[in-house]
Amino acid sequence: MNIAAHLILVSAQPIPNITPMLDEAIKPRNVVMLVSNDMVEKANALENILKPRGIGVRQQRIADPWDANQISDVILDLLSEYAEGEIALNATGGTKLMSIAAYEAFRSVEAPIYYVHPEQDRLLWLSPKQPAHELADRLKLKDYLMAYGASQVDIPPPQGVKPEIRVLTETLLTSIDRYADELGRLNYLAYLADNPTLSVEIEHGPQSKPMLWELLELFEQADLCRITGHRLHFTNADARFMANGGWLEMHTYGICLNLKKALNIQDLGCNVTIERQSGGKVTVKNEIDVGIIKANRLHLIECKTKQYDKEADVLYKLDSLRDLIGGLQAKAMLVSFNDPGKSMRARARELHIAVCCKTELRNLQQQLQSWFLADR
Repeated sequence: MNIAAHLILVSAQPIPNITPMLDEAIKPRNVVMLVSNDMVEKANALENILKPRGIGVRQQRIADPWDANQISDVILDLLSEYAEGEIALNATGGTKLMSIAAYEAFRSVEAPIYYVHPEQDRLLWLSPKQPAHELADRLKLKDYLMAYGASQVDIPPPQGVKPEIRVLTETLLTSIDRYADELGRLNYLAYLADNPTLSVEIEHGPQSKPMLWELLELFEQADLCRITGHRLHFTNADARFMANGGWLEMHTYGICLNLKKALNIQDLGCNVTIERQSGGKVTVKNEIDVGIIKANRLHLIECKTKQYDKEADVLYKLDSLRDLIGGLQAKAMLVSFNDPGKSMRARARELHIAVCCKTELRNLQQQLQSWFLADR
């Protein structure tokens, strides 16, 4: 088949419309989008991803996504502009009625039709019958987030985890019971050091809080801080971030980096910031501790070292963020230095959020590997 163009049906789930466009074996020269009035922003987001890749984009508006006759007429007029077999339908998106009307219009002229399996990441040819095509995993984290409506995505440049930081995090996790209480105090000290000097007075001395001072020495050995008398000075803003819980984020990110090649992880980022417009056009900022794209699916990891004031809030926020910027196929995990308790674990299971906490963190690599390979 000499397919030069694809017709896609714009919907709230954009990824099945993007992945065929990034596969060199399937990628067309042009894309026509069938767009209802409520999907204009989604269509614009898709256009901003496809155009820089050299794909021509045309938006075809429809007044009513539930008017099958109108949809059919629009598509038949569109088909008349192309030679036989020159345009294919991606029947994955749109309303069900849009998909049915488009399918019937393409079948009436024996034009090619395919469907993208949302979980298996395969392109299934419905007409003409031919073998399924395994889609190439080319989707990047920034494109994924922009497809779901992010107006701005800031991903720090890729970086490895320094050896001294790896030694620190391994020590903390090996002795997790020993340092659990004092890490909370260190978090608080780092919070108080959010000032121009990046420093704070340590109220308790080594005799009254020996474990805290032992912990501070570990961070000092990692070149994250220095102690002068009872004054704690952080080396820089990044060092203060590490002491304020960032060490667990970097540890998790480092493990994901180690797994990247073996598990065919397409892209990943740490400490990602996104901006999007809410319904009232107010700019809303969200942060992603660790974001991963594997098998063209978003994996979100939230890292927590603080105690939970309202246990449910952490999970509900993660669940909401996953749905908002990841869609139906996105996955989420909570990585926590503290044990959330039975009720929170039960709630996490209900929300399909994986949990790895406290002593389980010693086996975080195995837990992440199983999570990446699981369907849900």
